[in-house]
Amino acid sequence: MKRLGLILSGAAAAGAVAVAAWAIQSEPAAEGVTFMGEPVTAADIALGQEIYAVNCASCHGRDLEGQPDWKRRLENGRMPAPPHDETGHTWHHADSQLFTITKLGVGAVVEGYESDMPAFEGILTDAEIRSVLGYIKSTWPERERGFQAEVTGDEKAAP
Repeated sequence: MKRLGLILSGAAAAGAVAVAAWAIQSEPAAEGVTFMGEPVTAADIALGQEIYAVNCASCHGRDLEGQPDWKRRLENGRMPAPPHDETGHTWHHADSQLFTITKLGVGAVVEGYESDMPAFEGILTDAEIRSVLGYIKSTWPERERGFQAEVTGDEKAAP
């Protein structure tokens, strides 16, 4: 009888592990965050936060705060890195623009614009870029996220 109890306990533990693994793989969007209309999971956000720390934080700040005086041109004529939190303007742009800027550089969206920000094509995969942008979006208050979702939706609806 004791042996049967141990077997059943082991089976229950294995079942709990399997359910937990399934839940992680199929977890829902984190607090309603989407990218290009697709849900962003908590795992995507965690990965994006790690990638951001390695590739973006040195300029845009560990806490997404941007560089000081980010609205004033540097001596070289370029703009400092803006914040990606709600105090900046990242949330004013549609998902497709944010993706293109990250992958191909600002000049891909604003022709002739010179920026100190590198293009991340060949450095980050498309999925990694989406994760970073999902992480950034997950930090915005609901108001900013809602506005940005409208801008993204309006862009999708345009002919």
